This record gives sequence, structure tokens and C-alpha cells, in this order.
Amino acid sequence: MKKLSFLLVTFSFVLFFSSCEKPWQPLFNGENLDNWDKYLGTPLSGYEDLALTATTENVFTVVEENGEKLIRISGVVNGSLATRDTFANYHLQLVFKWGDEVHSRQNSGLLYHSFGDFGVALGTWMTNIECQLMHERLGDTYLMENTCCETAVKEVEGGFMFAKDGEVKKFGRDFNGQSIKKGVDAENPVGEWNTVDLFCVGQTAIHVVNGQVTMVNNNTGKVENGEVIPLTSGKIQLQSEGAELFVKTLQIKPIKEIPAELLK
Repeated sequence: MKKLSFLLVTFSFVLFFSSCEKPWQPLFNGENLDNWDKYLGTPLSGYEDLALTATTENVFTVVEENGEKLIRISGVVNGSLATRDTFANYHLQLVFKWGDEVHSRQNSGLLYHSFGDFGVALGTWMTNIECQLMHERLGDTYLMENTCCETAVKEVEGGFMFAKDGEVKKFGRDFNGQSIKKGVDAENPVGEWNTVDLFCVGQTAIHVVNGQVTMVNNNTGKVENGEVIPLTSGKIQLQSEGAELFVKTLQIKPIKEIPAELLK
């Protein structure tokens, strides 16, 4: 009887803590893109003719591969696939791979804390902070328009690289530049699936690529009238920017704090 009681208590304990963990909310419903906003902006440099026949309906589509529904982004023109909702304090997971069609280059981005109108950033996107998806730069940071952050870095040829034990510097167009290189190359070979986990809590944002931390940005903000205003939330955008890209998982769940192991 004592053993049975112990098992019941243990089972109840597991159920309690399982119920405390928030479930994933799929941002892609697995069927269509009806719950997304779509926008086409500037043509690709040197590939202006591709933009002539581009529409939001043929640039952003849902296709089937091996019985699984995927988002396909053609990359023939600069464009944005954006959530209608705004998110704060979350763990987002994106699973993507590059397709065979390359136009200018294999370039895209997971744009977070997005706000304002389409077209403000580089003629196409809402203002945002970018977790770079570009081939060979997966996990970098790019700060569009007036966004900014503070990141521990070391100076390398051509700029700065994230380094946990590095010097903390301010980044943005008003500071040490808009780009920060990833701290580690965790990208899988072209054609294989990559998993990107984005953790955002308050003014901290962490990029994780295939299980490895590539970037920790703190004090995320936007510069207005010379003052840094905290930036802690926004819409999510995916870029069309030069090459075919497929997404099979895009999901999000609320969190209250950054997992401690990511900050070690």
C-alpha cells in the first residue's frame, strides 16, 4: 500500500510540473498562410526581371514534400512574411532548409521585435532585429534602422564577433555598426534542415543554432531623439531575399526567463 501511495504521489508530481510548461503554439497552421501578412518590396539587385512576375501569392506558398506540408519562400524578390500578432517573452523555434533555386545568394532572416510599416527597413521590411539565416552567417545579428543592443564581443577582421567573455559594446547604426558575427559556426550542410531557437525575455535575445548558442544580445532597444528606448516585443517576419527556402516548423511558446544553461 505504501508503494502504491508513493507511485500516486510521484505521478501527481509529474503531472503538476508537466502542466506548468506552456505548450507550443504553431505559427504555421500546416495548411495555408491565411493568418500571415505578405509584402513585396525591392527587386534583387541584378535580377530585376524576376520581380516583374512576382506576387505575394507565388512568392509565399505552401507545398507538400514527402507527405508533409511546408512553407516555400521563392526568394525571387525581396519580401516579408509577417505575423499579425506581436510577441514578447517567448521561445520561438524555426526549422528550415535551403532549396535548389538560388538567384542572388542564399539569404534570408528571422526578423524579431518588428514594428512599424513595411518598406521602412531597406525598402521592404518593418524595422526589426535580425537573426541572420544567410548561408555561412547563420546566427549573426543585424540591426535594421534605429534598433540597437549591447553584446559581448571580440574584434575580428571585418568587424566584431560574439564572445561570452568579450568586451560589452553597443551596436546599431549610431554605435559600433549594425552587424555582429556569430560566435560559432553551427550550420548544417546546404540542403539539410537547420533548427533555430530564439529566446527573448525582456531586453535579452539569444540565438541558438542546432543546439549551440551563437549570440547573446542584451539591452535591445531603438534609438529615438538620441535616447535608447527599450525594445522587448514585436512581430515576427521571414524574409524572401535571393533563394528558395523551405520551413517545416515555426512555433512559439511563452517563457518567463531565459534557460540558465544558455547564459553560462
